[in-house]
Amino acid sequence: MVEDIQNPESYDSLEKPSCKIATDYPKPIAQCQFSSSLLICTHKRVEMDTLARYSTMAIGLVLLLIATVPSALGEVSASIIAKPAYIGVKGESHDWVTVSFESTNPSLSDWIAVFSPANFNGDLCLGDLNATAQKLRAPYICSAPVKFQYANFSNDKYVTTGKGSISFRLINRRQDYSFALYSGGFDNPVLETVSNTVQFINPKAPVWPRLAVGKQWDEMTVTWTSGYSDADARPIVVWKDEEDSDWKVSVAITITYTQADLCGPPASTVGYRDPGYFHTAFLKDLSPSSRYQYRVGHKIGKKYILAEEINQFVSAPYPGKDSLQRIAIFGDMGKRDRDGSLMYNNGQPGALNVTDALVGDINNIDLIIHDGDITYADGYLAQWDQFVEQISNITKRVPYMVAAGNHERDWPNSSSFYKPVDSGGECGVPTSTIFNMPAVNKDKHWYAFDWGMFHFCIGASEMDWRVRSEQYKFLEQCFASVDRQKQPWLIFVAHRILGYSSASDYQAIGTFAEPMARENLQPLWQKYKVDVAIYGHVHSYERTCPVYQSNCVGDETQNYSGTFNGTIHLTAGTAGRELEDFGSLNTTWSLVKDSSHYGYLLFTASDHQNLLVEFKTTDGTVSDNFTINRKYSDVLGCDASLAAICPDTTSADL
Repeated sequence: MVEDIQNPESYDSLEKPSCKIATDYPKPIAQCQFSSSLLICTHKRVEMDTLARYSTMAIGLVLLLIATVPSALGEVSASIIAKPAYIGVKGESHDWVTVSFESTNPSLSDWIAVFSPANFNGDLCLGDLNATAQKLRAPYICSAPVKFQYANFSNDKYVTTGKGSISFRLINRRQDYSFALYSGGFDNPVLETVSNTVQFINPKAPVWPRLAVGKQWDEMTVTWTSGYSDADARPIVVWKDEEDSDWKVSVAITITYTQADLCGPPASTVGYRDPGYFHTAFLKDLSPSSRYQYRVGHKIGKKYILAEEINQFVSAPYPGKDSLQRIAIFGDMGKRDRDGSLMYNNGQPGALNVTDALVGDINNIDLIIHDGDITYADGYLAQWDQFVEQISNITKRVPYMVAAGNHERDWPNSSSFYKPVDSGGECGVPTSTIFNMPAVNKDKHWYAFDWGMFHFCIGASEMDWRVRSEQYKFLEQCFASVDRQKQPWLIFVAHRILGYSSASDYQAIGTFAEPMARENLQPLWQKYKVDVAIYGHVHSYERTCPVYQSNCVGDETQNYSGTFNGTIHLTAGTAGRELEDFGSLNTTWSLVKDSSHYGYLLFTASDHQNLLVEFKTTDGTVSDNFTINRKYSDVLGCDASLAAICPDTTSADL
């Protein structure tokens, strides 16, 4: 549903009742729910929130007294307090809290856990750590903390003085926070004391807009997260062409997932956390390559609650449009906390560097494809919030398309092609709920989309891709449907290496890719003249020559021109996960290897005949690049010289 709005300024001119905002504990709390970047909601709802805050304060005060007042048996051993108790008072979706603590028996193994919601189960939940169906990680607490840090992180004299203080960066996870001091290290945690609670002034606020290309080239979808269900509020996007004076309102759909939707532990047990609600609006009939403005929010009764920030995006060029078009592609990013905190599955040291490099280059990027292994949450679901907030300065500006990797999808008996437990019981549920992709069936993760002169076929490497499978038929249709006169650049993307790789694991089994992959898919790439195939999964960069059946088909090594003769395969799982070395064997088809740089691919099409591909590192340099210069006549069909490597039919034709 779309509504025309003649006076958008009225959203900002809604009456804002005066109220006192609490900025510290335990001052009088706000008499209404309001911030400078969120418009006011109904008074009735505010009153309910106010009562909840009084209850929260009372609980926090009791916990504080227990932690600090001497008991009849003597002095307690530890205390902890967090300030301020209310954050985000100016509408921020993130804010800082200082946690101060003391212990009469300090140790290097002491640590601080950050919990949200504040009411947590601090018992040990060891389960069967040797069972193959488990992907539990230390600390083994029944309510997994959202993050944690050693008590001596900010004060190396903590063991001597017994006093410490840590500043934590908190994001709006829709629920309150508390902090706990543990002894015994991560493997044998012993709860010593718990802090007062901390919460955002507007915990349900709409946050982290995420753009994506819709099912038609002239459609953009906007997805965001909030604490509002359909019963609470009506999700909306207010938007307009920047040259128009009138605004429109598009009503969004709302979805979520529950514990019962997940496939196994830890996602369905200790790692589960209420994910909130995900809203998607469909902005249709957009003019090509035009700049639009938008705001996400909600309507409660007659009141609009809108994020103050007016975001912008540029719509897609129409298929075949001759213009400058730039697409960034990478895989295997993950998350890192800007306050230095530790998290479960914390092995992505380059994540923030690549994120910041993309933000710094965002004016030179039109669209992004994240090629699987998105968050590495592996069943600890609070990390999805962490990741989505991390990339929010990207996703609110340009479309952010994702493919599912093994850390999103793989789980036994869940229809995944591979049987490991890499997803930690997620089995693709958070991925397909948090990100709205133009897939026909969101459970299957494969889809196609257009961007000007590019046609992308996004494969789902964790699902069956063999000849006669449903995905194989989709891929052939995707490759065959493109009009190469309009869209000369045909790109295949999948997470696992389905083509060629020098990674040590693939060398060890002698396949140099996923077993059976080339045998099944290579005839399609060759028949339909796929220019480039791109993968993640391996945490390094590699480029092949144009290759068919493990042989280079051409003499060029950097500047390719003339008739198509083979697909170039790129691996770029270089966006954050710890980098890995290649195997010791060298092949004739591998031209460039780089296992020492984090970075991303940048495809730049300047016209219908010229494509530049660069591997850009986080320090701003270009580690590798190549060009393709090709006319439409070069991809029209197989001539006699290419008959041996351009088959007339595939098994799908039989």
